[in-house]
Formats: sequence, structure tokens, C-alpha cells
Amino acid sequence: MEAAQRRQQRDSQRRLRELERQTKERAKLSAIEQARLEVETFEGQLEVLVSVHKEQGEAWDWTSLAAALPPPSPQRNARHEHKAKQRATVLPAHQRDASHALIEQARLRDEQEFQQAMLSYSQQMAEWEKLKTLAQRILAGENKAHTEALVELNPFAEMSDLGSAIHFTVHNTKLAECVLEVNGKQAIPAEVKTLTSSGKVAIKAMPKGRFHEIYQDYVCGCVLRVAREIFALLPVDALLVTASVDLLDPRTGQMIGQPVLSVFMPRTVVARLDFDRIDASDAMENFKHRGDFKASRKSEAFQPIIPLTPADIVQDSIQDMGFHDLFANAQKMREELKSKIAELSPRDDNTIPQTSPSL
Repeated sequence: MEAAQRRQQRDSQRRLRELERQTKERAKLSAIEQARLEVETFEGQLEVLVSVHKEQGEAWDWTSLAAALPPPSPQRNARHEHKAKQRATVLPAHQRDASHALIEQARLRDEQEFQQAMLSYSQQMAEWEKLKTLAQRILAGENKAHTEALVELNPFAEMSDLGSAIHFTVHNTKLAECVLEVNGKQAIPAEVKTLTSSGKVAIKAMPKGRFHEIYQDYVCGCVLRVAREIFALLPVDALLVTASVDLLDPRTGQMIGQPVLSVFMPRTVVARLDFDRIDASDAMENFKHRGDFKASRKSEAFQPIIPLTPADIVQDSIQDMGFHDLFANAQKMREELKSKIAELSPRDDNTIPQTSPSL
């Protein structure tokens, strides 16, 4: 009996040690999973920052909205009342008196549903009238309507969450302008997290070169994202975007917002880009811009610039013109040339017949 008891104790101890080992293994596995999740979360945050240009909101068809029909008005029905009357016909005679109260309750329920439908219809009508009027104003080229659409529909909500403030101006139906304040130093992590071979999280300070590279891609990505959102929302032909970041002012020693990138972005050029494959920084070479990010990669610091203005921009470049635009420009240049020749010719000389070049 004593030997059996000792064997039983040894078996119990063995099972206890096995349970303790399994518990430690589960705790170890849990710690590894937690570490992996922490690193994956960090990498996901970086991916969101450098891929901000890959997303775009809904494209708005203002022509369809301007021609949209109003929502159908609700019709009054007695669905619940009819069901109550059907039930009343099969009730025993001694219960039919109570059925009148049930029918009245059903009638009230039908009325409540109709009133709720009317309330929803009123809201839909107000929204329809608002969008229809806004669409008509936008198609008519009203600058204020473009601004109202930007304020009401707010396509930049995600970018605001990432730490960027946006101010915009609609000059006309051809050009909109946007000033983007990028707070990348707050949006970009100051530390790098990696997973060691033992499954633990290694944390170290973000290297300056990598921080600046991420910051640069984020700034350029925000500029591209703004262009995509504006073109999806408004029927403008081009966008002028200026991005500013916080830089050290050597005169005061304070950090102040200064422009570092200014880009003129025609709709036709933006439409040709494959946003899932481009590098946001390299994509700036497709546009007329100010801001040398190639040099800033070496110096690891942005250089302030003088932003582009609408006066600096030739909105209709030759490669984007159609035949009729080219023909009209040629005629205009011909008339201007004839006027200058007439001004330079002596008034008392015989007029020399001029032959106009054929187009």
C-alpha cells in the first residue's frame, strides 16, 4: 500500500510538472504572438503613411445629380389593419368583441409607420433638393458652390486623422488651389520595432535617413491624395497644391510652417498615373513643381521654397490642346503678329499686301 501510494504521488508530481511545462509553453507562445502583433501593427502604421496616395473617395457625377428625379413619396396603406381583420373573421363569436380593439391598434400602427415614412421622405427630399441645387450651381461654374461641396462632403477626413490640415481656394472652373500643412513629425513613429529571432520585440530609435525618407513619401503621397480627391469631387481641370512642414527658423530658433513642395497638377496627367505602383516622391517628376526632394534625401532636411502661384502657370500646355484649341491659338497669334507689323510699318508708305499663312 505504501509503494502504491508513493507511485501515485510520483504520478501526481509528474502530471503537475507536465501541466506547469504546458502552462509555460502557452505563456511563451502568447508572448511571441503578442510581440508579432505589436511589430505587425507598427509596420501597418508605416504602410498607411506611405500608401496614403493609393486611396480615393467616391467620384461624383454632378450632371446625373442635377438631372436626378425626386424620391418617391410614401403611400398610405392598411397592411396591419387588413391582417387584424382577417384574424377577426376566424375568431369564435365570444372573442369578436375583443377583435375591435385589436383592429384599432393595427390601424394606429399603420398610421405610425406612415408618419415615420413621411418623416424619412421629408429628409430625403431636403437632401435631394440640396444636392440638385448644388449640382446645378457647380455645373454653372459658381466658385462658391465648389467650395461648399468641399466643406460639406469633406473628402480629406482620413488625411486629417493622419495629421494634416488643408486649406483650399477655388479660383474658377479651371483651377483650384490647396495649401496642405503636413504634421509628419507627429504622424511618423520616432522608433522602429522589429522581431528578434527569439520572438521578442526590439525597439530602437528611427534612423534619421529612414525617418526623412518616410516623411518625404508621406508629404508627396498627401499631395497626390489631395489631387485625386479634388478631381473625384469637383469638375476642375487642374489643381495647384503647396505642402508645408514645420522647419527650424534659424532667426528665432522656433519651429514654423514653411512651404517645401509646390505642384501644378493637370487632371489629364493625374489620370494617367498607376497609383498602386508609383513611388510617391518620384511621381512629382510628372508635374511642374518646386521642391528638390532628391537633394533633401542626401541632406535629410527639407529646404523651404517660394510656392507656385496661379500667375506662374500656363494652364493649357501644347501637348494637352486639341486641334480646335491649337487652331484658335494660331489664329490669335496671326492677328497679333499682323497688328505688330502694322504698328511698325511707316504710315506714309504704300501698304504692302500681306498674305496670311494658310492653316
